[in-house]
Amino acid sequence: MRAGEARRRDALRLLLAALKQREVDERKELTDADVVAIIDKMIKQRRESIAQFEKGGRQDLAQNERFELDLLQTYMPQALSEAEIAAAVVEAVAATGAKAPSDMGKVMGALKGRLAGRADMGKVSALVKAKLAG
Repeated sequence: MRAGEARRRDALRLLLAALKQREVDERKELTDADVVAIIDKMIKQRRESIAQFEKGGRQDLAQNERFELDLLQTYMPQALSEAEIAAAVVEAVAATGAKAPSDMGKVMGALKGRLAGRADMGKVSALVKAKLAG
């Protein structure tokens, strides 16, 4: 605030408001996993907004969303590398005994807790699907 960074302040207030709202709604203290899930949800919202604003030709609004996206990503845990994600997928497939694409739900359930907030679950899903398909 003292540095006069109004955009940063406003983005942090949005994050704090979302955290407080979840605490009030669920009447419990948030765990680290809950906080990561909330930030991840806000990041997804920003990505969708950026796509929509660019599609509508509103670069000014897209730029503001990019700023918030970058700020939110600084509060996420260190992202895993492609190799670490691939190793986790192989391990989860072996641990669940999955052999066919119909077993994808079991594998994703095992991976979600371990990789949430540290990997793009869309990419993880594609890796699991490829692994089970062939």
